[in-house]
Amino acid sequence: MPYYILLAIMSQPAVRIEGVSKNYDAIVALDGISFAIEQGKICGLLGANGAGKTTTVKILSTLVRPDRGRAEICGVDVVAEPRRARSLIGYVPQELTVDPYLTAREHLNYYASLYHLAPPVREARIKELVALLGLAGAEDRRARHFSGGMKKKLDLACGLLHRPQVVLLDEPSLGLDLSVRHNVWGYIAGLKAEGATVLLCTNYMDEAERLCDEVAIIDKGKIVVSGTPDNLRSQLHRDLIVLEVAHADSNGEVGLQRLEQALRDWAMVREIERNTTRLRIYVDADTTALARVLQTAGSLDIPIQSVTHRRPGLDEVFLHHTGHGLREEA
Repeated sequence: MPYYILLAIMSQPAVRIEGVSKNYDAIVALDGISFAIEQGKICGLLGANGAGKTTTVKILSTLVRPDRGRAEICGVDVVAEPRRARSLIGYVPQELTVDPYLTAREHLNYYASLYHLAPPVREARIKELVALLGLAGAEDRRARHFSGGMKKKLDLACGLLHRPQVVLLDEPSLGLDLSVRHNVWGYIAGLKAEGATVLLCTNYMDEAERLCDEVAIIDKGKIVVSGTPDNLRSQLHRDLIVLEVAHADSNGEVGLQRLEQALRDWAMVREIERNTTRLRIYVDADTTALARVLQTAGSLDIPIQSVTHRRPGLDEVFLHHTGHGLREEA
């Protein structure tokens, strides 16, 4: 293959969405969204329930046709060539899809046959995923006897079995306990190391912070901002200082009230949130801010138990750009 053709193939995004809109009667699910994911990257799509994440994934997986716009998987138009697009993806939906009358092994063998995996590869992949997701010993049990968490694990195993070029994950950690979530994160990171591209729809900020090279925040069917987590945090131009007192007694609570009143006059202070034991102070990025806040707290004899100082997380980024928390209904 000529070098310039190979270079063009390698440089095109693994996922591209341009001006995609989708309505369900009077409901606007997507309103002209555009974003792209480079090959070998993990992109997080963050949004509250009803923001448009699942509709986006269903369009990319060829289950829903967009009303307008274009969506591509590795340069393949998902509307014009749906069969070819499906051969490139692995899709794990938010809803459970397991058949209650099949065993875990029967599920995995069925999907392996759909993906045309050779018998030696099939057995190795099934063994790997069963161990990874904590299904060892349950391979020959029917899915109707599984808990909701076990059914989710089986869905993940079916979607990841063939190690696709592009992986579409819609809330993959929903219903999983923390230890299994960490195992799944490790496997997703391993997919990336092998060159796979991942679109991760999630409501877990720790998941996005740990895994994603880039994130796109979707709200009411529109992409409101996108970029790397570091860049999005730095664009807020502020740090977060959290002071906590030991108990919600009169001295601590009154002290925090006095400190809040003193800090509100500072030019560097952007916002303050207070409850009975904690004061969250958003300040302009300034190396002297923490020392000055602690000096003021000391002068007011406030019994501080703990102090943290960090840049805002993705939850603050989300709140800044949407005006509401991630777990609120859109």
